Amino acid sequence: MSETPPDSLIPYDEIVQEALRAVVGRVLGEVQATGGLPGEHHFYITFKTAHPGVELPKHLTERFPDEMTIVLQNKFWDLKVADKHFEVGLSFNQVPAKLSIPFAAVTGFVDPAVNFALQFQAQGEDTGPEPHEHAENDGPTVTPAEDGSNVVTVDFGRKK
Repeated sequence: MSETPPDSLIPYDEIVQEALRAVVGRVLGEVQATGGLPGEHHFYITFKTAHPGVELPKHLTERFPDEMTIVLQNKFWDLKVADKHFEVGLSFNQVPAKLSIPFAAVTGFVDPAVNFALQFQAQGEDTGPEPHEHAENDGPTVTPAEDGSNVVTVDFGRKK
């Protein structure tokens, strides 16, 4: 008898990834609706710069050919959130830039004010992200179940 679980005919991974991206979209949509970040909240958003649909100024694409992390905190403007992407104005070395980022390109979302983090693969990719410098925030800790099953416990580091 084989202990290898059968391949699923239901794309659970894709469904979960899509749901996680919906969290990012909802949070950004609330920031857009209220006109700013509440309290001490701020976000680090990591995304694949070469992903289809990403729109960046050429100098940023050259500087970050694979992956980039942006910070939404004090100096951002014109945040617009749609079903499949968001747009935001940011300044890089005092040069303003407008970015358009599909949610499918996002690989990480962190709100260090409350120690919350989500990480996932960019949609349409079979390989993991290339190593790059991350913000000094820990991602979620995944602990396998002790009974040997495929169920995992995800600890987002939130203090109880």
